[in-house]
Amino acid sequence: MSAGPLDPSPLVVGVDGGGTRTRVLLADIDGRPLARVEGEATALRPGEERQSADIIIALVREALVAAERTETRPSTIVVGVAGGGQERAAQALWQALASSRLADDVNVVSDAEIALDDAFGDAAGVLLVSGTGSVAFARAPDGRIERCGGWGPVMGDEGSGAWLGRRALSVITAAQDGREPETTLGGAILTALEAESLESLIPWAADATPADFAALAPVVAQVASQGDLRANALVSLAVEELVLHVRTLARRCFADERASVPVACAGGMMGKGSLVRKRVEQRLKTSVPGAVVRAEEVDAARGAVRRARRLMGV
Repeated sequence: MSAGPLDPSPLVVGVDGGGTRTRVLLADIDGRPLARVEGEATALRPGEERQSADIIIALVREALVAAERTETRPSTIVVGVAGGGQERAAQALWQALASSRLADDVNVVSDAEIALDDAFGDAAGVLLVSGTGSVAFARAPDGRIERCGGWGPVMGDEGSGAWLGRRALSVITAAQDGREPETTLGGAILTALEAESLESLIPWAADATPADFAALAPVVAQVASQGDLRANALVSLAVEELVLHVRTLARRCFADERASVPVACAGGMMGKGSLVRKRVEQRLKTSVPGAVVRAEEVDAARGAVRRARRLMGV
């Protein structure tokens, strides 16, 4: 049903579904925020689209309760979700959401696309995302959209939290063998996981999700900031991978890396003031001399709301 007489103004919803958490922003037709809620991860995985849909549905309903608009069905919802670039998975999620009659109009896109919307609107620029996974998107001056990375936890996601966490485990096991120099990473990771020995990490790693591995990334960054050489090397490698994403898109979309290239950063690994963010910005100065890094935080859920309003012609 459409908005009822007690709630005459249309509502729009933006959803940012990541591999660690999901953020939902409920707004009015003018884009004014009415409620924000957070919940479990909804990154798309084969065969689990229904679970992601159930989490999103529950969070949207929670937002409606918080805004005291439970009698109103939102006009448009835009769901930007990790894995949303995979057509089959996105279609499965769309079907699950549409069948719930959650909103009059449901749209499913990748989480990077809504972040791009918030960062640049319709303008050109490169968006670097590093959270549980990683990807870079660019809108070229001629309007075309290009992607670099985002191949998932098995084939890609270089420089992401999950990628860094996995490599940290390889480093500490190699150090235990004597194949790598000594590192304080081992003790820090065991403490973080409340594990008694490296051997106990074998079954843990076998069952771990990308989000579980990504939870180790802050441990690596903390140990690196304390001067551990191996942790520093891992962070430096992650930074090189991420900067390469930006450089590739700068060349593809802006002629070369010396041209003026607006750059925005998003994702849990790229929070303002984080070690990885600081080093990425520093490395861009030499690798992509034309990069102009946006200081403002990127709010992907807000980008989803902007896209929802645009779809409504506002």
